[in-house]
Amino acid sequence: MDRIHPDDKPYFLGFEAQAITFFKRLPVEKIKNYKAQYDLRLRNKSDGYNRILIQYVASNYDGENFYHSFHVHTDISHIKPEGIPCFSLIGLDGEPSFYNIQSPGLLLRSADPFTKREREVLKCIVEGNNTRQIAERLFISLHTVSTHRKNILAKAAAKTPVELVSKAINEGWI
Repeated sequence: MDRIHPDDKPYFLGFEAQAITFFKRLPVEKIKNYKAQYDLRLRNKSDGYNRILIQYVASNYDGENFYHSFHVHTDISHIKPEGIPCFSLIGLDGEPSFYNIQSPGLLLRSADPFTKREREVLKCIVEGNNTRQIAERLFISLHTVSTHRKNILAKAAAKTPVELVSKAINEGWI
């Protein structure tokens, strides 16, 4: 807690409380179908702050307690240098997602602008894959990847891949 920016501590506590409440309300078998994510600023070794995207999936839950979870922390300072921390619950395997949750306890299903395949392509783009790598990874043609990329950019109202990646992270699309 000492490394969290003082202004972000209330967000952190609120996000964690919302995640716990959300997961406790789900049927046990659905818990593995959700990823929680939020961003906040953490103090670095130079006493400055980096914005970190924190993502986690619960992997062991007995109906009362979470025993294990898988966490990924990613420095997104270059993509979101400032702004208010945001919290999202991402549905996996067809479950609904809830993006940029602002009010505690208020979960409005987010409109997902992308098809399942577009989300897979978007994930590959955010990971830094080029068109050829995406085609090989998803076993689709270069032309199909290019079409998906064009559609994703249009739906995201982004002009460049860099703008797309920034929006994907800020909007919680990944």
